[in-house]
Amino acid sequence: MENAQNLPNRTPQVPSKLAAWTLLGAIFLAVQFASLFTPPLLDDVDASHAQVAKHMDQSGDWITMKLNGIRYLEKPPLPYWLDAAGYWIFGQNVFATHLPNALAILGLAWLAWLWGSRGWGRRAGLYAALGVLTSIGPFLFTRFAIPEALLSFLLLYALWSFITGLESRNPIRFYGMWAALALATLTKGLIAPVFFAAAAIPLLLLSGQWRRWRELKPVTGVLLFLAVAAPWHILAGLANPDQGHPVGNHPTPGNVHGFWYFYFVNEHFLRFVGGRFPHDYNKMPFAWYWLAHLVWLFPWSLFLPALLVVAWRTRHAWMQHLHRDSGQTVDFYLDHAAREDVASYVARLKFRVRSTWLLALFSGFTLLFFAISTNQEYYTFPAWTPILILIAGVLAGIEERRGPEGQKPLLSQKWLSGAQMVFSVAGVLAAVALGSGLWESRNLPFVSDIGTLLAHRDVGGYTLSMSHLFDLTGPSFAALRLPAMIAAIALLIGPAFGWVLRVRRKHLAATVSIALTSAVFLIAAHIAFARFEPMLSSKQLADTIVSKGSPADSFIIYGDQSDASSVVFYTHKFLQKPAYIVMEPCSPHGNGSSLLWGSCYPDAPKIFLSDDQLSKMWGTGERKWLFAQDTNQPKAEQLLAGRLYHVQSIADKALWTDRPLK
Repeated sequence: MENAQNLPNRTPQVPSKLAAWTLLGAIFLAVQFASLFTPPLLDDVDASHAQVAKHMDQSGDWITMKLNGIRYLEKPPLPYWLDAAGYWIFGQNVFATHLPNALAILGLAWLAWLWGSRGWGRRAGLYAALGVLTSIGPFLFTRFAIPEALLSFLLLYALWSFITGLESRNPIRFYGMWAALALATLTKGLIAPVFFAAAAIPLLLLSGQWRRWRELKPVTGVLLFLAVAAPWHILAGLANPDQGHPVGNHPTPGNVHGFWYFYFVNEHFLRFVGGRFPHDYNKMPFAWYWLAHLVWLFPWSLFLPALLVVAWRTRHAWMQHLHRDSGQTVDFYLDHAAREDVASYVARLKFRVRSTWLLALFSGFTLLFFAISTNQEYYTFPAWTPILILIAGVLAGIEERRGPEGQKPLLSQKWLSGAQMVFSVAGVLAAVALGSGLWESRNLPFVSDIGTLLAHRDVGGYTLSMSHLFDLTGPSFAALRLPAMIAAIALLIGPAFGWVLRVRRKHLAATVSIALTSAVFLIAAHIAFARFEPMLSSKQLADTIVSKGSPADSFIIYGDQSDASSVVFYTHKFLQKPAYIVMEPCSPHGNGSSLLWGSCYPDAPKIFLSDDQLSKMWGTGERKWLFAQDTNQPKAEQLLAGRLYHVQSIADKALWTDRPLK
């Protein structure tokens, strides 16, 4: 076995800290920050969550969240608190709504850089941070207001505080861990401490460090956790008690379980086993669930096979250096610490091994948990950064010709050339596909409303967040020419140029070229995403109501409030009242989604209308505005035949009023 003294004396090429963060900062500004201003808030979850934060900002009630005037008890409050604070500073707009997600991504990049640098070297730290900023998944699932990015940052910070606390024996680290766990609980609920414990406890047992349990501050730390996480849960339960005589898991008007049952039983336990009411979510097919991670982590998933091969080849040494008393002889460490003192070398080696275990346990448990539970594409977001850190460590090690404990590298650099070749082929194929779409639409005029050119394939019943991507058609490229051209050029040139660099053994430049290619592609993707505004957002209809209506008018949604949640958000300050919804309140069939449980409370505002009530009030009193998506438009037109005055249509949405506009 060849040791470090017999290997060539190589000084790895690494950028300075200033150069690394200049690159990372530029990519963050171009990919994340610049996209905070467009498109406007989207219908469904994006504007619905913004409505909750808007209610907090306007009412001052930071305990009981409300959506369109109805109790909204489903989620913990921290993301809404942050948005409400942003509204107070920046105003009620899309920038303030999405800023917390962008900052969470920046925080994840910072932690990835810290962890990768400390465990595997500065090159690995740079690659880990680049992975966070340029992977497809973190980009896609920060285009709308969901808490996954914030949850991922807080959980990773808790893990970082845990492992560095064990290393430094600094109690402040452990208090930071407990505080981060409490904030993560206020972000996504009880899965936060569960996911953390599923990684931290096995590591303590495997490494033998469970004997140091007192250093984790279990008493004062738990008190800190409860001091941060418990008050809102207690106050929300007291403010929203049981009503009437609820039986079972299906509420009836006036008989509904309060916050504690709904939040802990329905939203946590029953959601996990698929018994939550209402059943307004989906579960990804098993094969797609696993294969999709190759997409969410792309282009860095190109190096995932190398990570798995390294893990397999080192399987017999997984426990080595993990335990306090495990490892090699003193002579071994002396041989392999040529450039630093033995104590520092041993500490760094053990930190790397324990980091590998902790990150692998955390990401593995997260992936398995959601493989069993109900899931959406983005539920495994917390696992992505740990996986990217591990990929970065292996990638940097291959490039620097660095094997474990100074031995020969486990993998040849041909693995990198092969991955780069796959990237080049994929880039050419994607560029050809984009070019084909552009050619097919070459004679079509630019169409601002892309929704008129899309198919309606109803993939996953539109309950999956990426369902609308399957509605793309060749003619829809008439609205996507600019972003398609940018993406095609980037994918045609970038990967091929990187392959040339890789063949010439300019590995650092080749890997950075992957990140830059992906960054340009993501910029083009956001431009394309903004072109979907008429399909995904109804702000244009809200602008029409504000410009042509009166504050005394009423807005009515024929269907679920999520169909037109952006209209409710953008008109609420003007109309100063909740929207009416043509739907059965407290529906036993699960209609009403996030408003269902709150609508069962006896003091819920009377905003739900039957068809008969809508027909009777239509054309009376102040002006009425009626919204319907395509599936509900025939029903509205039949009900109010001859009394509808069409105002505007965008994509699959229509807006009517009950009298002619002046």
